[in-house]
Amino acid sequence: MSKIGFSAAVLVTTAAIGVFSCISAVSQPVTAPAKKISSTETAARSRDSATQVYLVRGFLNVFSLGMDSLAAELRHAGISATVVSYNDWQGVAEEIAANYKAGRRGPIVLVGHSFGADAVMFMADSLGQMGVPVALVIPFDGTYSHAASANVARVLNIYKSEAKITPGPGFHGELTNYYVSDANITHTNIDDDSRLHMMAINKIRGTRNLGSAAAAAAPKTPPG
Repeated sequence: MSKIGFSAAVLVTTAAIGVFSCISAVSQPVTAPAKKISSTETAARSRDSATQVYLVRGFLNVFSLGMDSLAAELRHAGISATVVSYNDWQGVAEEIAANYKAGRRGPIVLVGHSFGADAVMFMADSLGQMGVPVALVIPFDGTYSHAASANVARVLNIYKSEAKITPGPGFHGELTNYYVSDANITHTNIDDDSRLHMMAINKIRGTRNLGSAAAAAAPKTPPG
């Protein structure tokens, strides 16, 4: 082969290799870089899935201070806890429903004493009507008996009087009526007993996996 022919062959081969390389490069799948989750997003997700405990005081909002000490114990354990008056239960229920609609789907826990115990039963029923599941309700010696609504997953009724909780229509959850036989515990101090606080806290800790179960039990009406 002449030098001219050889050079031409080399040029053709080189060009072909270049074209093949370009085609190969184009045909390679492009992998998108993994999306980084910011600390703000992580905090928001953690907040939206965290257990939310609402504690309701009784008569005149000056008694039932055991709800405050129980809230402090919960916060010390890393659990969100808000204390309110029984007079405000409707507004609190509406706020919970608004948060649920906005994406806060962590387990909802309602705790109350005396009139506050009655109030948390009303709250649970109201939330059910708004399509919001309730993971746990803990009444401390309500002033009269109530029926548990269908959207509630668990009820721990701690009582000294005759205020028992019965299953309401559609309720298929766990219901415990715990009578306090200790003669030293009365209606006025049942909310501040350390042993009963520990019982409540252990029950609340058990709600961490109840978000989806409670949601399944809730009526399908969307919160409005």
